[in-house]
Amino acid sequence: MSGAFYITTPIYYVNANPHLGHAYTTIVADCLARFHRALGEETFFLTGTDEHGDKIAEAAAKNGREPQQYADEVSATFRDLWPGLGITNDDFIRTTEDRHVRVVREILQKVYDSGDIYYGEYGGHYCTGCECFLTEKDLEDGLCPDHKTKPQYISEKNYFFRMSKYREWLIEHIEANPEFIRPERYRGEVLSLLRSSHLDDLCISRPKSRLSWGIELPFDSDYVCYVWFDALINYLSALDWPDGERFKNFWPAAQHLVAKDILKPHAVFWPTMLRAAGLPVYKHLNVHGYWLVKETKMSKSLGNVVRPLDMADRYGLDTFRFFLLREMRFGNDASFSEEALVSRRNADLANDLGNLFSRVLSMTKKYRGSVVPGAAVDEALRERAMEAVRNYVELFSRCRFAEALEALWELVRSLNKHIDETAPWVLHKEGRDKELDAVLYGVLECLRKVACCLHPVMPEAGAAMLTQLGQTVEGPRIDREMETFGRMEPGTEVAAKSNLFPRVELEAAEPGDSAKPAKPKDKKKGKGKAKEDAAAAESETAMVEFDDFAALDLRVGVVRAAEVHPKADRLLLLQVDLGEEDGPRQVVAGLAEHFAPDVLVGRAVTVVANLKPRKLRGQLSQGMVLTVGADGGLDLLGPSGEVPPGSKVS
Repeated sequence: MSGAFYITTPIYYVNANPHLGHAYTTIVADCLARFHRALGEETFFLTGTDEHGDKIAEAAAKNGREPQQYADEVSATFRDLWPGLGITNDDFIRTTEDRHVRVVREILQKVYDSGDIYYGEYGGHYCTGCECFLTEKDLEDGLCPDHKTKPQYISEKNYFFRMSKYREWLIEHIEANPEFIRPERYRGEVLSLLRSSHLDDLCISRPKSRLSWGIELPFDSDYVCYVWFDALINYLSALDWPDGERFKNFWPAAQHLVAKDILKPHAVFWPTMLRAAGLPVYKHLNVHGYWLVKETKMSKSLGNVVRPLDMADRYGLDTFRFFLLREMRFGNDASFSEEALVSRRNADLANDLGNLFSRVLSMTKKYRGSVVPGAAVDEALRERAMEAVRNYVELFSRCRFAEALEALWELVRSLNKHIDETAPWVLHKEGRDKELDAVLYGVLECLRKVACCLHPVMPEAGAAMLTQLGQTVEGPRIDREMETFGRMEPGTEVAAKSNLFPRVELEAAEPGDSAKPAKPKDKKKGKGKAKEDAAAAESETAMVEFDDFAALDLRVGVVRAAEVHPKADRLLLLQVDLGEEDGPRQVVAGLAEHFAPDVLVGRAVTVVANLKPRKLRGQLSQGMVLTVGADGGLDLLGPSGEVPPGSKVS
């Protein structure tokens, strides 16, 4: 796959420091940029800051700064934040830069010369927070609906852009290009706006007598440019419009990424401005919802602003990036909480993906000395993997990130199931080497594809996964993963073990407090409690009557899955198959000091099947696994030969 890709974030307004909303938009743009680079496309990723207008002048005055000095300081906080979030932008533009000012003035002059800018008088309700005039129908009880403040009525002469002239053209363009604005709900919202009401002309100037902090109009030195007309042009000025190579290469592939609160300027103002300037419009406008905290939009006054670097430091950058894309269905609002982040990490990353890597690498070491075997390809597994990658690429390219990752996780979960169904431990025991090699090779190849696909979202973890698989880390190419299966070279040495995503926990909070930060399991702490847990999971030997012994129901079972207890690192949660219709039952066993979870999968064990169920550290245990002391450790008590699950011990 080849071509060009141009992605932009909004340029962020420097009247406040960056928060989760800014981080989400920029991380999504970064993931898209990395994704398209991995498709072999020449990619340009732009972000920056918007530094003119009433709000900047007002914020600067409140902080005892000149507007330029204030803009320099806040712009730097954005620029400095991005490396900590793994952002790989190709350019960072500021609207106070000479290159931007020049392009704004040239486009203003071009549109003015065409007759689409005129001088007139206007009176209206001006909201400083919105930096625009509001009509009577826009107000709610006389107040701005967004800022809950009473606008100032201003009557003054200004310059206007004939935006209304392009209303019908814009409707036709949106209808003819269904993917122009996406998701669909925002396309419908813009069409409804354009069809249901008259499109007013846009006031694009402010008199210097009222506001001097802006770009001076080229055709009237008494006025500065309206901040939105100024800001939107950054998408061109960063490409060195009109004659730069960047403009020629990337503008035909332009995509913008914005939050829903700035839909109208990007979906109405910007296309009509481009049309008036004789320029082609962008390819896609991708619109996302808000991150809510306890169902409320983030606000400094409410004290619920999430600081992105705190989250990345606490849980790991890749976990944070993965959560943002996995949790929000793009276009809708989503709720942010540390509990949800920890739950998503433990379920998707620790249990599903991390456990899969651990199992496969451990088995490869045990059965093939950590060397990738040569094998015939399992056709069903091949098709499943190829379909998952194709679905992932299709959905991700359309900004349907949560669905794209779910398509990938369908493959991850199916690989865990594939291992359970093919039972490599049985194949090894029975000497069925070709079948064993086919299972190991197929799953290793699928893990390589998963790692390549995840790399744009989780660059550090993606690189770690590829390294563990003995693969080249630099520049994984997702386009090639759609075309071939079998790029894992036989004879490649892979890691002997993996511990990619240790589970984390949220400590219990005091009443009225929020949950405490999550912490990885610390095996050095709580040893006394862990010993109690282990003792509770195993019974002590005692003298019993024959009738008591006869009352025990001892059965042979097979361990189908195993993981560390989320609240006790010396206990394991075993899913033991006893041949029962309702599937495996859970047994909590104090075996973690002696066995890695993946080693137990597939092992035959003896279970006290009629032990009264009880909860151990919050997890239900429905039986007891019997063990025997061996060389200072433990071994599992099981049959000497093969017997069906559920066989009774007598």
